[in-house]
Amino acid sequence: MPMPDSELMQLAIDAASNARTLTAPNPWVGCAIRSADGSTYVGATEPPGQAHAEIVALNAAGSQAAGAVLATTLEPCAHTGRTGPCTEAIIEAGVRRVIIGIEDPDVNVAGAGIAQLRAAGIDVGVGVKADEITAQLASYLHHRRTGRPYVILKLAATVDGRTAAPDGESEWITGVAARTDVHQMRAESQAILVGAGTVRADDPSLTVRLVDGPDPRRIVLGAAPTNAKVHPCTEWVGPLPELLDELGADGVLQLMVEGGANVASEFHDAGLVDRYVIYLAPAIFGGNDAHPLFVGAGTPTMAELRRGRFLSTAMLGGDLRLDISLD
Repeated sequence: MPMPDSELMQLAIDAASNARTLTAPNPWVGCAIRSADGSTYVGATEPPGQAHAEIVALNAAGSQAAGAVLATTLEPCAHTGRTGPCTEAIIEAGVRRVIIGIEDPDVNVAGAGIAQLRAAGIDVGVGVKADEITAQLASYLHHRRTGRPYVILKLAATVDGRTAAPDGESEWITGVAARTDVHQMRAESQAILVGAGTVRADDPSLTVRLVDGPDPRRIVLGAAPTNAKVHPCTEWVGPLPELLDELGADGVLQLMVEGGANVASEFHDAGLVDRYVIYLAPAIFGGNDAHPLFVGAGTPTMAELRRGRFLSTAMLGGDLRLDISLD
């Protein structure tokens, strides 16, 4: 019995996940091919300048690609950039049917890949596991639609919303599993940002250490001490929207904001946060003298309260991760 389209696409999604930290500013795409005899071949996008997922899978399939079904998480490119058009390779390989998760909003693609494949007589279906792939490519899609990086505000707190003891000590509110997850998010982000106050107080390095992956570009709001571990870094003084425009133009797809409370409030108050990732530890300070998640004036009335939705929840060791969007 042939493998269902959804299962073939799941192979492509899994392959894309493995390429998550390697491809920026290109999207992390997965591709899976099912040949006429039922064999499967999988590929994922390689680092910039190297092969796209479709080419990797086609190379793996070889002559078996003729008459095969190809599933790809994102619409194949139809233009020449650092590499040639994937659509031409698919057509030349003799693929019979193409299953596409979602269309690519990039102006160089935007439906052209689908149109080329159909013009060549290939049966093309779009939308298999679209919701899952849209979530997987959220930062890429946001960048291509807005020109700015997808902003994740990461916060760690006790269940009563406190980030540090009254004396300022915050190591460690959460456990090893949650901190490892944070490092994975760093590896998936092309830039990470903190305020100069956090640099002076904690002297963080903001590197990836608990997982394998690249270190993000480091941004400090204000001036970092010359001997701070965060160097080399970009020191920024100016409007946050201008910073996002500059980072987006430099190919930063995802910006991770780590704090502190003043910086968190600046991004929140300006409506610049695309996702809030909050790690809650099963601990309670009590009272009101420990450090809060945000500072300054908040929403003044219930009628003006910004509401959103939980995107996901996960247990990490003894801690709880909450992913929230206020869009």
